[in-house]
Amino acid sequence: MVLQKIKKALEKKPKFQLIELPFIEVKEDPVRPELSLEFRQSHGRKIYGIRDDEGDIAAVMCFAFTHSIPKSVEEMDTLSKDAAMQAVHRAGIQGNIAIAYTVWAKKKGGGKHIVNEVYKMIKESSHLNRLVTLSPLTDMARKFHLKNGAKEVQVNLTTQNFEYDIELDEWEKLRDRAKGWFNIK
Repeated sequence: MVLQKIKKALEKKPKFQLIELPFIEVKEDPVRPELSLEFRQSHGRKIYGIRDDEGDIAAVMCFAFTHSIPKSVEEMDTLSKDAAMQAVHRAGIQGNIAIAYTVWAKKKGGGKHIVNEVYKMIKESSHLNRLVTLSPLTDMARKFHLKNGAKEVQVNLTTQNFEYDIELDEWEKLRDRAKGWFNIK
């Protein structure tokens, strides 16, 4: 009976589902509406959203993958192109740093939930070892990331970078071991 309750709790479906989006309306992006859909999807860049239990997209986050932390959108463009070119020789594995360069909520609480879901995805990744933002130089961005557990890395001329720690916590290591004991994926 106790084992069944533990197994059921570990198998509980998440309220939100992280999905890769093939299309977004870029004008809805309050952070970087000037970046085209083509820019957001070229050179291995990706667009993710979280679908809520009603089937709606609750938030959107766009990523580039690099090997170092950019200080501007232009530098991120160059670094992600370089990582994409290197990926050709690395079986498609592109950049070890996920750079979140825009995020916005379409529903209340969506921003926090997409940060949490992306955080989980990157922790489970075999090649990504850092989650860093390229945020606008605003107090709102600073408060959002610090409130969600990020640490400030650097303040640049027009942007600021925050990093989310993706090391496995002790409780996560124990959870993974427990899943193995009960044959839960």
